[in-house]
Amino acid sequence: MFTLKRLSLLLYSYIATEMLAPFFASFLILYSVFFLVTLLPMLDVVLDLKIGLADFIRLACYIFPHMLLYVIPMACMTGVIVGFTRLTNDREMLVLKSSGISLRQILPPVFLIAASISLLTGFFSVKLVPAGELAMKQLMFQLAKEKISKGLQERTFTEALGDMVVYVDQVGADDHWQGVYVSDMRNRQQPVIIMAEGGYLDAEIEKMMVTITLNDGTLHHSEVPESQVIRFQRYQIQIPLQPPTEVNGDHLTLLDRSSMTQRQLLDAADKYGRDERRGIVFLTEYHHRLALPVGCLILSLLGLPLGLQSGPGRQASGIPLGLFFFIFYYILTTFGRVLAEDLMVPVVIGLWLPNLVFLALTFIVFRRVEREKPIISDRIHNWMLDMSDRYLLPVIRWIRHLVTLSLQWRPGRYDYREVAPPEDTQVHASTMDLVYHVPGCELYDCPQCTLQFKNAKVAEEAGFKPCKLCRRD
Repeated sequence: MFTLKRLSLLLYSYIATEMLAPFFASFLILYSVFFLVTLLPMLDVVLDLKIGLADFIRLACYIFPHMLLYVIPMACMTGVIVGFTRLTNDREMLVLKSSGISLRQILPPVFLIAASISLLTGFFSVKLVPAGELAMKQLMFQLAKEKISKGLQERTFTEALGDMVVYVDQVGADDHWQGVYVSDMRNRQQPVIIMAEGGYLDAEIEKMMVTITLNDGTLHHSEVPESQVIRFQRYQIQIPLQPPTEVNGDHLTLLDRSSMTQRQLLDAADKYGRDERRGIVFLTEYHHRLALPVGCLILSLLGLPLGLQSGPGRQASGIPLGLFFFIFYYILTTFGRVLAEDLMVPVVIGLWLPNLVFLALTFIVFRRVEREKPIISDRIHNWMLDMSDRYLLPVIRWIRHLVTLSLQWRPGRYDYREVAPPEDTQVHASTMDLVYHVPGCELYDCPQCTLQFKNAKVAEEAGFKPCKLCRRD
């Protein structure tokens, strides 16, 4: 009993090592790619706000959790597939099976690692992603506010506030202004001129808004027939931040559902109505964060039978199949989310049905591989081949015919039909369409030309015909 338990622990640790090594390698590669893809649209904002190295590192850390929602599931699935592909190619899986160890006995370490990574993904999805989104928006807001503050120089007209021009005579050590002139052109044809003895700039992070407070001044309004002058002791101008804090249409200084906690999403859904479109969008975000970690677990378990599709003398198809299923899963998830937000299906069905579909698919594929059967049954495989022969191959032949005609009638092309090839000229022939090509033909060295004849006469006696480019009228 002790020997069997020790053998199981040794086997499980070995399988875990085989999966974790490619998992970390895939994670680093995928994260680097996703980071560059995410960073490129933000370069304009980074350069315009003149973000320093410390703030750039903070920004990268805030983006980090969001990218892991896609990187971790793909890396985990890739790690399982690559690990079992290596075990199969080195015949180690054959040795395990011959020793009486079935796939179900190999499943526990895979499930344990996949479940651990899925729990980590769930933690990122529910906790770190909203916190990172909120922190990133606050950081961008603060940087934009600092850019505005730095743009307000003494005795200089600045346009850092969009449709407002601000002039400050003096800026004190506590950032209080003396001698302020403001020209406000927001939503009007004639500017409103404001002159004040003092003022200061303040930022309200909760409202994502910059506020200018002016003291002891006058407001000059000239759009009415008679100019108006209004005296004030305290006057506030609230300014929501504008681009460059905008990336691909998303304002980085506006709080949205991606920055909310799970409790806030449910409260917002109750506020706007769970059966209304405005409330549904918060419910879909709530369920989306919970469904993704479960999908990570299912995709990782699916990687086990996919990794066993390779072998000595067989092409490794696990990675292409894994990529196909991964993309197909996210297409189903996106499609279900869109249907739920359009009120066409219930939220639970739209967000959780892809997981149920892939869970059933994983069970079917696992059972077929366990019984030494191909993933695709012979009946479906024959049907696909039949459909290919009926519809796909005629299209390929038609395209190839058009290409041949275009080559044949190309202006300035040498006409091989005008001169008969000498009797000692070697020709190349294709067994696929039973045609041969003479020297000088564009298709003379085509990959399908696997036969060589002494001359055209011998090729024709063997049943081959000249191609349309080499045929003599």
